[in-house]
Amino acid sequence: MDTSRTRISGPLTGAVTVLALLTLAACGTEPGGSDAGGDGTVKPDLQISGIDWTVDSVTVDGKKIPAPERATVRIDEKGRAKGNTGCNHFGADVKVKGDTITVGPGQTTEIGCPKNVAKFEQHLQRTFTGELKAKITDDRLTLTKAGGDTIALSETKPEPDAQLLGTEWRVESLRDGDTATSVSGEAAGKAKLVFGEDGSVGGNLGCNHVSGRAKVSGSTLTFSKIATTRKLCPPPVMDTERALLKILDGKATYEIRERTLSLTAAGGKGLDAVAIAK
Repeated sequence: MDTSRTRISGPLTGAVTVLALLTLAACGTEPGGSDAGGDGTVKPDLQISGIDWTVDSVTVDGKKIPAPERATVRIDEKGRAKGNTGCNHFGADVKVKGDTITVGPGQTTEIGCPKNVAKFEQHLQRTFTGELKAKITDDRLTLTKAGGDTIALSETKPEPDAQLLGTEWRVESLRDGDTATSVSGEAAGKAKLVFGEDGSVGGNLGCNHVSGRAKVSGSTLTFSKIATTRKLCPPPVMDTERALLKILDGKATYEIRERTLSLTAAGGKGLDAVAIAK
């Protein structure tokens, strides 16, 4: 199991951070205030919440760097942004005043990523700090730093959410409260779960096969009769398997957004998985 950890950090490290800021729709300003137009009318609030945004690129020192394929962000109506910078997950609270966005403290995972993705995230971190100016043109959003560095994003049509039952889910990371650990080594790509229409649950923990029962009630899963094969595996893989078995014990809540499944058990232990295309 990868020992990369996730802790609460300073200004959020991703395009998400800035986007989150955008999400907090600013309250209407009084006519004639600093946010009023030259004709005395009030400028409309930025309409970015409830939208799935794809990070297209970041431009630093005049050099445009394309974003990883999975770099996305979504902001809810409460001013909370969540997303993926191509490898790491993030979350942050944001504030917006007029067209100025100020990035607040956020949380981001620190999973070991490919070098090109890690470099992109570093550029995002450099750009998403302090105040930024936001501009929306049609379905495109541009965030600009005082020095001229920019982030380009575009609105994307969300895919239909994958179905919990009948879908093969590949486990990508484990969570324990504010700490996230990527599934790596021999377990990477092998840890998978399938929830059947008949109430069964099966799959692979990274080395050993797992089977049992899973009752679905609303957004809650209740696991029972969980059993595994007894194959002796490398210590890091066994650590992953033990962590997964703790999650598949008793009740856990689940959430699906497009092709991502988040499963959280008692005590904040959980996992994040991605639907495998058939």
